[in-house]
Amino acid sequence: MRHFLNTQDWSRPDLDQLLLDASAFKESKLGDQLKGKSIALMFFNPSMRTRTSFELGAFQLGGHAIVLQPGKDAWPIEFDLGTVMDGDTEEHIAEVARVLSRYVDLIGVRAFPKFVDWTVDREDQVLQSIAKYATVPVINMETITHPCQELAHILALQEHFGTRDLRGKKYVLTWTYHPKPLNTAVANSALTIATRMGMDVTLLCPTPEYVLDQRYMDWGAANVAENGGSLNVSHDIESAYAGADVIYAKSWGALPYFGNWGPEKPIRDQYQHFMVDEAKMALTNNGVFSHCLPLRRNVKATDGVMDSPACIAINEAENRLHVQKAIMATLMK
Repeated sequence: MRHFLNTQDWSRPDLDQLLLDASAFKESKLGDQLKGKSIALMFFNPSMRTRTSFELGAFQLGGHAIVLQPGKDAWPIEFDLGTVMDGDTEEHIAEVARVLSRYVDLIGVRAFPKFVDWTVDREDQVLQSIAKYATVPVINMETITHPCQELAHILALQEHFGTRDLRGKKYVLTWTYHPKPLNTAVANSALTIATRMGMDVTLLCPTPEYVLDQRYMDWGAANVAENGGSLNVSHDIESAYAGADVIYAKSWGALPYFGNWGPEKPIRDQYQHFMVDEAKMALTNNGVFSHCLPLRRNVKATDGVMDSPACIAINEAENRLHVQKAIMATLMK
């Protein structure tokens, strides 16, 4: 049995095959790969694109999706072993995952960090616990990484550039301002997959405090060693954008302030000029722009950038449907 928890767990040939399968599903949306099969989609956090694309993807392949929201329309769940469950949680994940595995053929999990203690959140307890106890394949629908978004992003880039080989492209993962400190999941994933594809990756962020967790920096370095390309950190907007082929924007909070966000806010507020605008895009090599969505216009990127031909964010969002069908169909093999 195989899970889809992180792309780093899958070989490069397997990832390439998923992308090929996704392209095929994009050409022909309907299939029977999930005929008679079902998936439980566990949403501990809100969703629009993820829920829609997984439900619809299962339907288009002949399967059935069941949406569960623990704490709302399903019982609150306990994840720690040894806990005396005399509080708000009604059942333990050891029972939840095993019972669901008797009902369904796949389990999807969306669970964001608690934003209190990064040393705890980085263990990805919800996802890892479900994967531990489940006896069917588990799919990460976004926790502290977002592997489904990674594949949708890369497929959109391959379509834009007209090639599956993205080596030699200058790829800029840029931090952008947001009034709230956000999850690093998409940034972790973007850095992971861009280096996996052999691109020359620059992580652009305001200060060293905004560099990503060392786990993902190490993954990036290992990917460069295996696939070529490069990985650099920059705090200079102009040199980072200069000659770039890809600009990928995301907001995230600085990890040293995890759980103590008050002192981080004035730092973050100083860098609202990191917003992606037409002047910055003019520095690129006719670069393409994308974002995972949702995006706050004129905070993260201007209307001009979002509505320009260079923006492929909508294509990337559509591709979530197709790559997730590829993932579900592959796991069912």
